Amino acid sequence: MHTAQRVTYFRESVIREMTRLAMDYDAINLSQGYPDFDTPLPLKEAAVNAIREGNNQYSFTWGYLPLREKLAERYTSLLGWTVDPAEHVTVTCGVTEAINVAMLAVSNPGDDVLLIEPGHENFIPAIILAGARPVAVPLEHPEYRLDFERLSACITPRTCALLLNTPHNPTGRVFDAKEIDIVANLAQQHDIVLITDEIYDRILYDGRHHLSPGGFEQLRERTITIGGFSKTYAITGWRLGYMVAPTQLMRAIRPVHDFLTICAPTPLQIAAVMALSFPQDYYDGILSDYHQRRDVMVEILKDLGFTMTVPEGAYYILADYSRMEIPQAQWDSRSFAEWMVREYRVAVVPGSVFYSLPGYGEHCMRFSFSKKVETLLDAGERMRRIKPL
Repeated sequence: MHTAQRVTYFRESVIREMTRLAMDYDAINLSQGYPDFDTPLPLKEAAVNAIREGNNQYSFTWGYLPLREKLAERYTSLLGWTVDPAEHVTVTCGVTEAINVAMLAVSNPGDDVLLIEPGHENFIPAIILAGARPVAVPLEHPEYRLDFERLSACITPRTCALLLNTPHNPTGRVFDAKEIDIVANLAQQHDIVLITDEIYDRILYDGRHHLSPGGFEQLRERTITIGGFSKTYAITGWRLGYMVAPTQLMRAIRPVHDFLTICAPTPLQIAAVMALSFPQDYYDGILSDYHQRRDVMVEILKDLGFTMTVPEGAYYILADYSRMEIPQAQWDSRSFAEWMVREYRVAVVPGSVFYSLPGYGEHCMRFSFSKKVETLLDAGERMRRIKPL
């Protein structure tokens, strides 16, 4: 029986596989990045009311107009150019759909797409499904900074796009103005489209501020800005994302989105309008809570002997276990993760998942701390049973 060759170039999600193992072993799930605390009550009620009021059919393909208007208002302020809800905003079924749409809209078979590693496991399949070739550029531990020479060396006449995620999953880096300037100069010099995954743009630590690359003058006409509601509002199951792009790029984006999903869920789009109206106190509160969760997780891992770079944003820690005084310290990361979930009932993601480059990620784990503090402390108690040499 004939099947497509493209599906032989990537695997099913290891992150979601670790969630399944967590269920099998009744483990604490620090692998998949979703909260174990509840969605804000007003947001749940808004979704229920939208359903009860009969908003259960297709919505306008590009997104519910009041939601696009709210997004346009926010991104006009964030990017510094006039974002028109009619021309520049499309609501998608999550950031994952948005990234796939972007790849299909800007790349042709045989094109090269640059991506930063470590990077989310969804990125490479999205590039391959578009018929393009993923070209990975590594960030080096412990600084994980973008490097001009490395990026420049990977650009070829076939390079059509660069995929950038900030705040960064899994390292927690928040790329600064100097790093975005590097991207801007290279994109302009080589006529490259920039695709940005900014899903964690509200989760930053120690007073940092998010810089959206699409707001840099050199990048305004060549950037597809992607964001979503999942992480900020604890609604990962709602699958609501969006894309903001200048007119020329949006004209390529919208037909792809139209024929992939038609529209995002109508009642949930209506409820999301309320989310964008939350007062600043809400964002201050979640940021305070995430600071506490980060600090608790960092201390737990340090006490166990893991080494790491403290996250500047997002809600993950990429931690190295090679210096731990245990016999398993030299296992590859997949074996170590499976041992953790089986023996200590704590599920994490093997670091190798985030790399296609050989020699990277083999002795590290990604821990998600998007959990209640008591959940993190419970996971810490379970891991403290790990026996040293």
